[in-house]
Amino acid sequence: MHRWLFPAVLLLSASAGAQDLQKCGGLSNPPAWVRSGVYAGVLGAKEITLGLNPRQAEGNRYFYAGQANELRLTPFHSGETLILQEEVRKSLGAAPVVTGCFTLVRAEGALRGSWKAPGTSTTLKVSLEPLNVARLPLKLPSSPGLLRLRGRDPLAFVRLNHAWVVSADGQRLREPLSGLDYPRLPQATPALQAALQDRLLSHAVNALACAMDLPENSGGEGYGLSTDVTLLTPRLLSLREDINSYCGGAHPDTATTGLILDRASGRPVPLSALWPSLTAARLKALYLGAATSDPASECDDVLREMQDRFAVSLGSGGLSLTPTSLPHVVSACAESVVIPLGQLRRGANTASRYFADLYPR
Repeated sequence: MHRWLFPAVLLLSASAGAQDLQKCGGLSNPPAWVRSGVYAGVLGAKEITLGLNPRQAEGNRYFYAGQANELRLTPFHSGETLILQEEVRKSLGAAPVVTGCFTLVRAEGALRGSWKAPGTSTTLKVSLEPLNVARLPLKLPSSPGLLRLRGRDPLAFVRLNHAWVVSADGQRLREPLSGLDYPRLPQATPALQAALQDRLLSHAVNALACAMDLPENSGGEGYGLSTDVTLLTPRLLSLREDINSYCGGAHPDTATTGLILDRASGRPVPLSALWPSLTAARLKALYLGAATSDPASECDDVLREMQDRFAVSLGSGGLSLTPTSLPHVVSACAESVVIPLGQLRRGANTASRYFADLYPR
């Protein structure tokens, strides 16, 4: 999961901001010389880090050192001068309010200029130097997700590339900026540790994107994550992730993800490697057979007509299935059911290296 999970909110915000094009002056789009990159320096007396991306609107944003929130920027130009319009939503459903105007020029690769609060006499000097993100030392263990983030969203990489916090019992890992945490296995292989780190990293990126889309009066809404280890065997690790988020859209969102990982490699273990006969259609039939039936409930019809997509995780009781295709208005129907492992034994892959973990003698 990454920042593009929230495109609708981003597009709405960009559209609303476009209604106020002349607040900072200039014409739409940045000057031709602007390239994607990250800059670090000062705005007045405060340290800031600023990202530019002429091809992706969500890539234009900045943050103050020590502060959790990012501020969205809309680029304009006046000749060769770059104008960045700082936009903030004050309340839900309202168009963004322009809270600042950057006026910047190139100076031997650096950016120099000023920031001004519209309608006031407040003007602050801005001095920014290019930041070579590719050469920044990793402050977390190297992992595929961390390296991908450095290339895809260097500003998010700068924000999240810092030491994370291990709980006192060593069983959880917390990313301080987002406040999210994730299970940690102290004796895990480096590959599995990297896989778990990347899961938390992905959620932290989404949490920061969510926070940027919330209005100032959001009242503590945002991105919440609950993750539990549901099964731990010599060769397998299974987890369940539950997300509850509100990022300024029409309604809160929920999502459930099930993971089955190889404890040595950290790689996902396909369900077909454990039970080759468990097709999507078969999973739906098993789910409907195990789900509580109530003829007076509208959920019966909803569940029969839903698409056969499920969050799948393993537990000591069996295989847990949670529907993931239900629309928000009927999401309450998406109850989890557990299919006992014994019921699935006839179709199990006896040649699998995981068979003994699921069916010990």
